[in-house]
Amino acid sequence: MATDNRINFWRRNPKVPGRYLRETKPKLNNVKTKKASSFHEFATSTNDAWDIDDEEDEDFCWTPTPASSTPSGLDSASSLHKQNQHQADDPGRVLSQTLAPSTEVGLDLQDVQEEDVDHELVNGRLVKSCSDADLGSSSAVRSPLQKQQSLPVRPIIPLVARISDQNASGAPPMTVREKNRLDKFKQLLASPNTDLEELRKHSWSGIPREVRPITWRLLSGYLPANKERRELVLRRKREEYFGFIEQYYHSRTDEHFKDTYRQIHIDIPRTNPLIPLFQQPAVQEVFERILFIWAIRHPASGYVQGINDLVTPFFVVFLSEFVKEHVENFDVAMLPLDTQRNIEADSFWCMSKLLDGIQDNYTFAQPGIQNKVKALEELVSRIDVDIHNHFKKYEVEYLQFAFRWMNNLLMRELPLRCTIRLWDTYQAEAEGFSHFHLYVCAAFLIEWRKEILSMVDFQGLLMLLQNLPTIHWGNEEVGLLLAEAYRLKYMFADAPSHYKR
Repeated sequence: MATDNRINFWRRNPKVPGRYLRETKPKLNNVKTKKASSFHEFATSTNDAWDIDDEEDEDFCWTPTPASSTPSGLDSASSLHKQNQHQADDPGRVLSQTLAPSTEVGLDLQDVQEEDVDHELVNGRLVKSCSDADLGSSSAVRSPLQKQQSLPVRPIIPLVARISDQNASGAPPMTVREKNRLDKFKQLLASPNTDLEELRKHSWSGIPREVRPITWRLLSGYLPANKERRELVLRRKREEYFGFIEQYYHSRTDEHFKDTYRQIHIDIPRTNPLIPLFQQPAVQEVFERILFIWAIRHPASGYVQGINDLVTPFFVVFLSEFVKEHVENFDVAMLPLDTQRNIEADSFWCMSKLLDGIQDNYTFAQPGIQNKVKALEELVSRIDVDIHNHFKKYEVEYLQFAFRWMNNLLMRELPLRCTIRLWDTYQAEAEGFSHFHLYVCAAFLIEWRKEILSMVDFQGLLMLLQNLPTIHWGNEEVGLLLAEAYRLKYMFADAPSHYKR
């Protein structure tokens, strides 16, 4: 029935955005894990990655050792990238009981250089060879690398995925169509009063990099549509933010706030640990100030892990106004101080606007996330009963994989470049982050239908859902995902009744 609906939908709606050809996704290997039986047990069992003590925090630096026991250095690097990407906020991650005996594996520099000449080993982490070595002595997160006896053959991929807008297919960055779209955006933004509805309509299918910063400020509600008022508003809001810094930031060591600040301080190095940009001390200090000020101004929720990820797209987009290429390797300290301050203030306000619509995700017991996970379960049961029954057969609870999808807005599942493209559409939708995200998660789940149904045990299913291979995704794949989400929203607008407010 779902297949018939899909075919008829596309026949009746030839102009629905984002019709692309699908690509076959590689299968993942079967690795075992275990599940929690309730939300409270689940929440309790995941505090190990979030509430570590000082002694554990000091162990986050590691020194590479010879990799004589591994098939190749690059395979180790690829596996390390996967583990580090999902290490910090990974509800339901209890893998060690069922994995094969592990060894602490280092990176063999010779093997890496033979297979990927664009990378080198600096301070125990694999980075871009062009400029990473100049960014200081930031250390990557250390964790024992646990592997099976045999791993599937994987394509050679860069350890640090590019943040640029380049499509995964290697298409030219600017076509005639994109040039026309850019001109249309510039025309809308240059008008005395920008038509926000028209701007949203054009932004749905992606915003050109050149105009993304100003467009995001407008669509988030940070800037007014009136062009003459924008400069005044920017100056006032930036001054207001740094007024908060002067008023509150010194209190981070007070008894009442020290636990909040300590948790932020622990989480910041885990934010995109394989992208050098976010390991720079100057950038980490920016994130600490943003998150601390937001937390004390929103006592109903305070700081909750996952919020730290939500700063990164805004920071990268506003930084891109001043850095045209290789944003992930750029030394932010090279920018003028006023420019750094403006990027910080704008990131704070736009993140605050986003969180205003989903704050129930982060209040006590996170009821917003629990409701969204239940809504996803109901929606999938209507869209694809085979997947739903497959989960029931092997006792996979949606909470065990979808909690992170809702808490981090799929940022742990997608490369950062894909998240930025996804947020173009989220900001174009009236309730993109709070409502449309549900349909995106459903489309994302159905995308892996073949792989899901091929897994015939609980552990394999959970490992698959927590390690989906999206490293090569680009604009085309995200466009396909959004088009499917749009179709689901159109066809199942009455789905989950309890999700409606």
